[in-house]
Amino acid sequence: MRLSNVRQAVRGALALPRRLSHARRLSGIRRSGSDAPMVSFGGVLSARRLIHGGAVKLTHLRDAFECSDRSFNLLYLVSSAAPAFAEDLLKSCQKLGIPLVWNQNGVAYQAWAGSDVERYNEPMRRLRAKAHYVIYQSAFCRDSAERFLGPCSAENEIILNPVSLRMFRPAVAPLPPHPLRLLTLGTHGYAERVLATLRCARLLKDSGVDCLLTIAGQLGWPGGLAQTRREIGKLRLKESVTVLASFTQEQAAELYRNHHILLHPKYLDPCPTVVIEALSSGIPVVASGSGGLPEMVPASCGELIPAPVSWEKLIPPTGEELAAAVERLLPRLQEAASAARSHAEATYDSAKWVARHASIFRRLLA
Repeated sequence: MRLSNVRQAVRGALALPRRLSHARRLSGIRRSGSDAPMVSFGGVLSARRLIHGGAVKLTHLRDAFECSDRSFNLLYLVSSAAPAFAEDLLKSCQKLGIPLVWNQNGVAYQAWAGSDVERYNEPMRRLRAKAHYVIYQSAFCRDSAERFLGPCSAENEIILNPVSLRMFRPAVAPLPPHPLRLLTLGTHGYAERVLATLRCARLLKDSGVDCLLTIAGQLGWPGGLAQTRREIGKLRLKESVTVLASFTQEQAAELYRNHHILLHPKYLDPCPTVVIEALSSGIPVVASGSGGLPEMVPASCGELIPAPVSWEKLIPPTGEELAAAVERLLPRLQEAASAARSHAEATYDSAKWVARHASIFRRLLA
């Protein structure tokens, strides 16, 4: 038996008690008789203490529609925030004639998933195949899904992720220009995504730019915090770097307002919410020009660093590339900040995103 099959069998055995408990809960769900949308997210929001990543967008739907995990007529699932035992839930919904709207983020590929590519992709492939409607978060999400998950016959469209323009807004008074405040925020899944920002800060300081750096979010690779602390010491940045492990949505909004530039070196990021939140907050973006970023960040709103497409290895920008991009941005920082907010208002308004979903929901229920 292959090692991957052994691991899968072990995971299945360990999950069996929870799966049985979940099956008992599924026996109680019903199809709502309402003509209006009654939406379930499979318990994703109720199961999370801090809502972040792929689940954030669900809060906009929760606030706009009646929602229930017991009696509903629409199941809405996000590939990057799917509930446990999602396929069991979908089978119950199919028996009740409840349609599935599938929101597709990125997929797995060798560069970050290694030998576990199909562990991530196979469940997504099966769920997407049973969707009544598929929403792709960017053209990059659609193209990579077709490449790694295969074709899908469901009706679909591209809808970029939303933002609350009221929560994520520019500071009332502009920040003083000095020191330059840099922010990198999100779930940092591999070392170079963080270490490159540290080297960027060191290079900027060496070139005479007085700067501070905040690293916000989980350092998700093995030994991440210890390695980051070592690098901060090695680069003599102890007085210039703040590390913040976790934060709420409200705290994130304040973080953006207290910084000048977002550094987002993640490679092939499909449709990052942090970039949209930064733009809405009037924060220009310096990022890898890969994945969905070219669709999301016009040249007027920041600096995208050109990158080749590779599915076999990660190619994030170097500290040198980030520093050079920041220095190119500095002369037009205020203009870019204004353009960022204007672009967010035109493109990412959660009210428009919800309205488009309302139209989809009505069609499915008709």
